[in-house]
Amino acid sequence: MKVRVYIFDVMLFCRYPMKYVVAVIEGDGIGPEVMRSALQVLNLVSKNFDLEFVNVDAGDEALKKYGSSLPSDSFEVLSNSHVILKGPIGETAGEVVTKIRRGFDLFANIRPVKVLPGVPCLKRDIDMVIVRENTEDVYVRAEYRFYDTAIALRVISSRASERIAKIAFDYASKRRKLVSIVHKANVLQVTDGLFRDVAKDVSKMYSDVKVEELYIDTAVMDIVRRPEHFDVVLTTNLYGDILSDIAAYVAGGLGLAPSANIGIDKAMFEPVHGAAFDIAGKNVANPIAMIRSAAWMLRWLGEKYNDQSAIKSGNMVEEAVNYMLKLGMKTIDLGGDLGTKEFTAKLLEIIKFNES
Repeated sequence: MKVRVYIFDVMLFCRYPMKYVVAVIEGDGIGPEVMRSALQVLNLVSKNFDLEFVNVDAGDEALKKYGSSLPSDSFEVLSNSHVILKGPIGETAGEVVTKIRRGFDLFANIRPVKVLPGVPCLKRDIDMVIVRENTEDVYVRAEYRFYDTAIALRVISSRASERIAKIAFDYASKRRKLVSIVHKANVLQVTDGLFRDVAKDVSKMYSDVKVEELYIDTAVMDIVRRPEHFDVVLTTNLYGDILSDIAAYVAGGLGLAPSANIGIDKAMFEPVHGAAFDIAGKNVANPIAMIRSAAWMLRWLGEKYNDQSAIKSGNMVEEAVNYMLKLGMKTIDLGGDLGTKEFTAKLLEIIKFNES
């Protein structure tokens, strides 16, 4: 009996670009404007892989149109995507974001804070990562009203605390080897006490990483007073939300700050900033945070699916943004004279030049 062995030519399959389905939530306010910029950039740099953008109804307009800020059909589209790219949401942000984060167990909210070239800021030597638990705390949205009293349930579990702590210590082990655990266990002894204790237990597995503890009020002050001190900040959901905003401001502004919501099998990338209805439609919104979030999305896809082209493209976008800022080509909020469309057009020119 002859046994026929079929040997597949792996290189044959490599000739075909990987196809990624990207669920796109434009958002509200300035969301459609900055998302348009990001999609233009993504379309330009995706020559060696295939991005299929699927628009998803979510947010304030979806609520008006369908009676739900995140209709079931939209959630199904999100489920069938490789990754989610989300713009800022308006008044319904809490409902949309928490449903997605908890629905897909995107437990790690990662927010890097680093001063970009040529950007005016309070201090220049800032390079930290805020690692925020993303599925618990008061953001479980269990709030109740009893006559003239409002009650909110706060949830902190050992499981969630442990897995986010591991993310933080993994980051620190590859950086400057310092984790700052931020809590308020002197007052919230049970909930913050649990988070702190679990984080300290995890720290025992990382003997080369230094650990410090800060109360949330002290951490806010120190991020303004001595931001250069911080490497990796590990904290709970609500505190992380507050700290990442103030840190982004200290480093130059919310218009620059990307963020990632990462789970085991899926991730969502979004700018830190909000919908900014007051400047919507005026061509003055800074698209950098949205563009950097999209670049990060490419790197995540590349790392997850072993696609070097996606990683290279993500890095290329990041480098092009830095190059523009270094040359003084900045948006209005940064003291420059470029509108949303003009900044995007110049960025596309630089990327095209680098590709040629």
